[in-house]
Amino acid sequence: MKLAFFSPLPPAKSGIADYSAALLEPLKGLASVTTFDKEPASLNGFDALVYQIGNNAYHASIYECALRHPGVVVLHEANLHHLHAERTIKRGHWDEYVDEVAYDGGPKARAFAERVRRLEVGPDYEGVPMLRRLLESAKGVIVHSDCVGQAVRDSGYEGPIRKIWHGAWIERDPTRKPLRDFYRTKLGLTPKSVLVGAFGFLKPYKRIAESLRAFRRLTRLNPDVRMILCGEPHPELQLDSLLRGLGLEEHVRVLGYLNSEDFHHYMEASDVILNLRYPTVGESSGTLLRAFSLGKPVLVTRIGSFNEYPDEICLKVPAPPDTAEEDTIFEYLNLLASRPSYAKTLGERARKWVEQECPWELVASRYVSFLKGEPENVEVLPELPPPVKVAPAEILTWAQEEGGRQYTETHITRLAKTLSLTPKGDESQAILEMGAYMQITPALKYQLGYGEVRGAYYGPLGKVDHHEIASDQGQPFVCDVDLFDAEKDVFPYADSSFDTVLCCELLEHLTADPMHMMSEIHRILKPGGTLLITTPNVASHRAIHAILHGYHPGFFPAYILPRKPGEEAEARHNREYTAKEVHLLFWEAGFEITHLETGEFLDQPHPEQHFIAHLLEHYNLSNELRGDGIYCVGRKAGPVRNRYPGWLYA
Repeated sequence: MKLAFFSPLPPAKSGIADYSAALLEPLKGLASVTTFDKEPASLNGFDALVYQIGNNAYHASIYECALRHPGVVVLHEANLHHLHAERTIKRGHWDEYVDEVAYDGGPKARAFAERVRRLEVGPDYEGVPMLRRLLESAKGVIVHSDCVGQAVRDSGYEGPIRKIWHGAWIERDPTRKPLRDFYRTKLGLTPKSVLVGAFGFLKPYKRIAESLRAFRRLTRLNPDVRMILCGEPHPELQLDSLLRGLGLEEHVRVLGYLNSEDFHHYMEASDVILNLRYPTVGESSGTLLRAFSLGKPVLVTRIGSFNEYPDEICLKVPAPPDTAEEDTIFEYLNLLASRPSYAKTLGERARKWVEQECPWELVASRYVSFLKGEPENVEVLPELPPPVKVAPAEILTWAQEEGGRQYTETHITRLAKTLSLTPKGDESQAILEMGAYMQITPALKYQLGYGEVRGAYYGPLGKVDHHEIASDQGQPFVCDVDLFDAEKDVFPYADSSFDTVLCCELLEHLTADPMHMMSEIHRILKPGGTLLITTPNVASHRAIHAILHGYHPGFFPAYILPRKPGEEAEARHNREYTAKEVHLLFWEAGFEITHLETGEFLDQPHPEQHFIAHLLEHYNLSNELRGDGIYCVGRKAGPVRNRYPGWLYA
């Protein structure tokens, strides 16, 4: 395949130039590529034309060529107004500017543009995106985010669009020695110094002033923190006076524009990266992807394309007009500075994510696939069947033994809720219930329809307990329960054996290695298979209420007495989890969350806890996910990401 590839390239001071240089190396291994930064004499003989379009003067000639010779347009953001201003106003072509604004925005936009011509106001950069003419001629569009893709559709484009994540610079040379310590020494840092870095063109919309005010508060708690601002300052951002006014000359250094090598190494030397911006037009950030690939904890703004990155790999700051922006920046900086283990875990998750989603080789292959007109190579997971509601009476009909019936009646709310979240099966499908007590196990066959129902319980590996029970009406149910240690043993099942696994009220009992269990569940589930976990919520309103009154927050913190003298006691609750931790556990184990909620376990009123909700609301803390029990459902969507996540293992 012969490609004509239009883009600025280094040494141009452009993020898209760096993007294209990185993309071209693997792309040239997949196709015959000729690069251009302006229209050539001839474009005959090419199978496809690719135009990298950015919102600045570097792309003026490329934009004009794209209109004359339509091809596939790569939009790095959903606005080209600055580009049009550069190619018209800066050249004195006012008529062309006004006509282009009117073509994109209509009569009102034309009237405003005439005011711009008369120098009464500045251009309406945010209000008129100036995409229409380019999209009318484009044969296809590549975007880096869903929000830009939606903006393209909103502009009326009906042709093919493909979302391809921005690539990441991933270091793969094992012989390369990081220069972190060398660059930190150049900055005069001590080993204990926490270095915060902001990288790229230092424009006001990157929330530099807000970040500096938050950073000043951090210096009062930790005088050893430092910040570097790496990039060319924008004329509207008076950094010198801002730093003097905040008294930060000792703590903040403005390094200005850096060559690519120093840029990389100063980022490597940083402990925390700021990549904030407001407003946004959907732009992606190569700097952000570079920080992810270096395993750095990053703060982004919860807006536009940045909000599409998984919550597990970065900390998201609310965007204006939310007044909590500066407070949140400070709290996150303080969190990362005071808890280096958490910062490390966050950075490790980010690095693993980009290694899976954003290597340049993968980006290049996705380009070629789209240019060839091939369908997107994404695994389509099967649709989950609708839930089945099982009445409490249907559950109770299987509870024969007196103690078992009492337990079932006490926990009937949780058991019914669990069955309602379990996907419906059929005769060809298999389900495993871990920690099977036979309370809901028969319903998996008779109400949910699974052809094979298997149980698992703690005990010596290799032993199988055979259960035969009958309902109140005499309906028989037979089930084999395999015994093994879920934290140590390889589960006695082949890979991809089950469509669904239930792990109910088991997680909190584990004492040593919960990720072993999660990894084994991942192994025995089929691709796209479902895992459902229920477990007590240690961050519930009930738990907070208990702490404030001087009691243990655990749902069941008591030690268990043996039933008989000399008999070994049953496993007690060892570690209870928050809903966010369970979400992380699923993510680390390669699952995509399809449902997460908290709710009642015992269906009892708690009027004495109402003040907790008011207390959290008063201090702007979340009241979400505060129920007594956690119900989490996920699909097997990829490989296990992290066998020993830092937030869980010391």
